[in-house]
Amino acid sequence: MESTAPGQESAAPGQLVVSTATPDDWRLVTEWAAREGWNPGLGDAAAFFAQDPDGFFVGRVDGEPVSAISVVNYGAAYAFLGFYLVRPDQRGRGHGRTTWKTALAHAGDRVVGLDGVPAQQDNYRRSGFERAHGNLRYVGPVGAPGPVPAHIKPVAEVDRDALTAYDSACYPADRPRFLDAWLTAPGHRALASVVDGRVTGYGVLRPGRDAPRVGPLFADTRADAEALLDALAAESGGAAVAMDVPETNTEAVALAEARGMKPTFDTARMYTGPVREFARERVFGVTTLELG
Repeated sequence: MESTAPGQESAAPGQLVVSTATPDDWRLVTEWAAREGWNPGLGDAAAFFAQDPDGFFVGRVDGEPVSAISVVNYGAAYAFLGFYLVRPDQRGRGHGRTTWKTALAHAGDRVVGLDGVPAQQDNYRRSGFERAHGNLRYVGPVGAPGPVPAHIKPVAEVDRDALTAYDSACYPADRPRFLDAWLTAPGHRALASVVDGRVTGYGVLRPGRDAPRVGPLFADTRADAEALLDALAAESGGAAVAMDVPETNTEAVALAEARGMKPTFDTARMYTGPVREFARERVFGVTTLELG
């Protein structure tokens, strides 16, 4: 089983061919992710491709997709790996490992992050990834919030440069292309907390397969995060929402539990090396498990 350069079409019968994926390919990969219980957002792909359209890969055998992975580059120093999937009937044949190696080359010498499920974390360690912290997916109806406070505003009413700078302070890379797409994608509801003219947090709610998903939820304080979460949850009409919470942020865990949300799924954030410093205490909900 071999990989070929992206775009190369010829292959011997039964040979795995790994090439860059199209948005159409990714609709199928998203279906695979949904079957694994990952609850992908309904409109995620367009925003993901906006960041790095060459960072998505699919493996085919005799023209049929059998494996997938994304390795999305953020600038010159950081990349994030996600969507590492092999079709269940094609597992155990080395397709995943070949797809992994081919796609990881796209990151070059960047530090790579990922969110790994427990069953795969030992494999990731053998590939050079080290655990930074755990994430817990909390799911549940947040409750019936009161009126939205005046300092919680739609992001369209907030200075975009200030919001982009806030995001950069809460993430180990600058990602303005992704952010522009994420904040304005169909079905996404994005709110910011602005106090005395200064951004003190922001959050996004988007439709998911099993439940609407909150991500990111970045805030200076628990009070800011609470106001944003309540306002976002109001957009769900009282339905359960899902949010991936870093276990190391005790205030974030306390907020989720105080709102009656229950942990349902866990992963570990892992890196191949040191990442630039960012305000980890402001991360109440990670953006996505697929792109960080």
